[in-house]
Amino acid sequence: MNILQINSSLRGTQSESTRVANAIVAKLAAANPGATVTVRDVGANPHPVLDEAALGALFTPADQRTAAQAARVALDDTLIAEAQAADVIVLGAPMYNFGMPIQLKAWFDAVARAGVTFRYTENGPEGLLKNKKVYVATARGGVYPADADPQVPHIRMLLNFLGLADHAFIYSAAQAMGPEAAAQGQADADAAVAALA
Repeated sequence: MNILQINSSLRGTQSESTRVANAIVAKLAAANPGATVTVRDVGANPHPVLDEAALGALFTPADQRTAAQAARVALDDTLIAEAQAADVIVLGAPMYNFGMPIQLKAWFDAVARAGVTFRYTENGPEGLLKNKKVYVATARGGVYPADADPQVPHIRMLLNFLGLADHAFIYSAAQAMGPEAAAQGQADADAAVAALA
């Protein structure tokens, strides 16, 4: 089993989403002896955001790219190759201002490439990153009911778009609502990790 862990928190060792993601990966690795784990921390080492230069490089035929354009595309190629090689992807996704961190969005922007990880068909887009399990560890300061969660639908839409339809979200909620509520949120997350098959 190849496990790819993407951490996107800016809080380093104090990150709750990373703590939960680490616990998920530890559980998976323990259940699958010989599993390989690749950790990419885009919070600590951000991937370049999609900008005009990057877009220009992507739309320039490979044999016509400048050295700088080829180098920029190669950065995205590395992330795509990691996602393609993974059997399981674990995303550490804290909620920042009701959404995912820009660092995680930059990862999605890099991985979503037409003709490589998705394609357009006569029936609409088809994701090409199939037959993978995804776990999303999300930490948030408050508590958001499913019908009013501003973050999860966006992440779920992006995963489905890429063909990553088998996904589960594990929540560590109420992290800014006082020590007791935060502890309960962490306990709930830990229980959800322990219950993973």
